[in-house]
Amino acid sequence: MASDYDATEFIDGDFLEHHSSQAASSVGSGNLLRAPTREEVDAKVAAAQQKLSELKRAQEQLERERAALEETRRRQIEFQTGRREMAQNLTRGLGLLREAEFSARRDAEEMSKAIGGLQDALTKIEAIHDETWTRDNFEVELTRALTSLENARMEWNSARLKFALLAAPAPEPGQSEAVVPQIDGIGTYSFGHLCKLGFALTWPLAAVALLALMAVLFLLIRH
Repeated sequence: MASDYDATEFIDGDFLEHHSSQAASSVGSGNLLRAPTREEVDAKVAAAQQKLSELKRAQEQLERERAALEETRRRQIEFQTGRREMAQNLTRGLGLLREAEFSARRDAEEMSKAIGGLQDALTKIEAIHDETWTRDNFEVELTRALTSLENARMEWNSARLKFALLAAPAPEPGQSEAVVPQIDGIGTYSFGHLCKLGFALTWPLAAVALLALMAVLFLLIRH
């Protein structure tokens, strides 16, 4: 019968588990109430310092990203403004140049026509050889020549109205252009030069007046 005895039959497991839980709770409450050690404080300070360093690095990174974004925004604004400005300038420039090109092309065409008309008129006038006229064809050739001259005159007058450079009167044959001497203004001379110039202009009159005075005195002395 002694071999059938089991001591665990008289142990309450629920009681032991509850007692162990209360003991562990008492131990944990004792740890919370305990003052932190220096090593724990140093560790917390180091952790806080490391956290601050990480936050500072993160702030610096954000500052760099913000500066890069602001630079990107500035470049985008510069691009949009420059594109709009250049589009306006180029559009206006193309319009002005096309208008000027059209005007120049039209003037060139009119000038080409005028050159052709003047050249044709000159050819017809140079083709007139009055020395070959005879008594029989004199009236016919003269009428034909006068018609050619009238047509040439009309062509010339039309060209003069279209082109201002032809409006200047041409010098007559044998007449040379008058050369007008240019005289500098008086303000360009110094006072001494003006005095010399005045003396050079008045000394003949002064000499005549002096001779007349001497003649009068000579007559008075004789009388």
